[in-house]
Amino acid sequence: MDLLNALVAKGLRRELPTREEALAVLATSDDELLDVVAAAGKVRREWFGRRVKLNYLVNLKSGLCPEDCSYCSQRLGSEAGILKYTWLKPDEAAAAAAAGVAGGAKRVCLVASGRGPTDRDVDRVSKTIEAIKDQNEGVEVCACLGLLSDGQAERLRGAGADAYNHNLNTSEATYGDITTTHTYADRVETVQQAQAAGLSACSGLIAGMGESDEDLVDVVFALRELDPDSVPVNFLIPFEGTPLAKEWNLTPQRCLRILAMVRFVCPDVEVRIAGGREVHLRSMQPLALHLANSVFLGDYLTSEGQAGKADLDMIADAGFEVEGAGTVTLPEHRVDAAAAPAGGCGSHASAGCGSHGAAEGGGCGPCGGHGDDAQPAAAGAARTDLVAVRRRGTGTDLPPNA
Repeated sequence: MDLLNALVAKGLRRELPTREEALAVLATSDDELLDVVAAAGKVRREWFGRRVKLNYLVNLKSGLCPEDCSYCSQRLGSEAGILKYTWLKPDEAAAAAAAGVAGGAKRVCLVASGRGPTDRDVDRVSKTIEAIKDQNEGVEVCACLGLLSDGQAERLRGAGADAYNHNLNTSEATYGDITTTHTYADRVETVQQAQAAGLSACSGLIAGMGESDEDLVDVVFALRELDPDSVPVNFLIPFEGTPLAKEWNLTPQRCLRILAMVRFVCPDVEVRIAGGREVHLRSMQPLALHLANSVFLGDYLTSEGQAGKADLDMIADAGFEVEGAGTVTLPEHRVDAAAAPAGGCGSHASAGCGSHGAAEGGGCGPCGGHGDDAQPAAAGAARTDLVAVRRRGTGTDLPPNA
């Protein structure tokens, strides 16, 4: 297929596809799906080989968020029966992180619900980061605390944080349809603050909220321009008790096309399969490893994930290998450019290129409307049986799933 050949060539050159090409990937048929996966897989292997980076979530503070993000089980007014607890102590968080590291995780993601941290909260998280680093040599720590105030990113960096997550979630045009208590621009500003402080930026999206193909392409192109080092792709978990509980818009094939499009647009960036992979990719998860080079291990913030051992077996059975602690995740040219001005997910930024508690896997945000020319995805069957509220790990007396 000429389209896929062109996209592979551009991906190997780190050149941005056109919007029309990105939209065409999302519009491919199921008959063409394996060809799409194979093409995007060539780009993934060029920059990341067959390595899979494992990440582990620690929910520092669960529920009771004052923000109204429609997709989130921790939102204001949520009736989802999730765990609710206040800040974990540093030793509790460090013990939870150690379980993930023992399971093979290279990065620990510290997440707290809320609009953003107070200075006292930053002090708490700083102590937690120090405790984790003291006990786990070489582990990466990413903080995900919501909107940052001046100086907070620098303080987190000084405490030893390596990265900061804050997702764009959806297109700027439809952001107001999902959240009214903060703006898309607020999210962009927080990612830029993290970058300016020397933190590795992690910012992604949520698919499956009723968005159009155009919305998906818009947010991924915006991410390319923003230039995060990692892009988590979340698939909406329609929690009962949230406004988007009835949004079952995804099929495994749709999820694979979305991941392929993200890989083509951001070829040399850590693309992470985040929340919702078990719910929507299901038995097609191994194919997704040909597109993404990073996954979350075990459970998510408020929902249960696949067993950690099952993740490791899946990676091995698919012919991939877990990335070791001594391996640098990003390609050399991105590491070398880390101190340089932002230049897009590839080297052609001129052509275009977070989280309030995060949406179950290091990302947040459902998108809202459909443009007049939107092509809605074929609705997937509701699989409420696969949505399990987390009842183990942090905030409980049961051991974590890692």
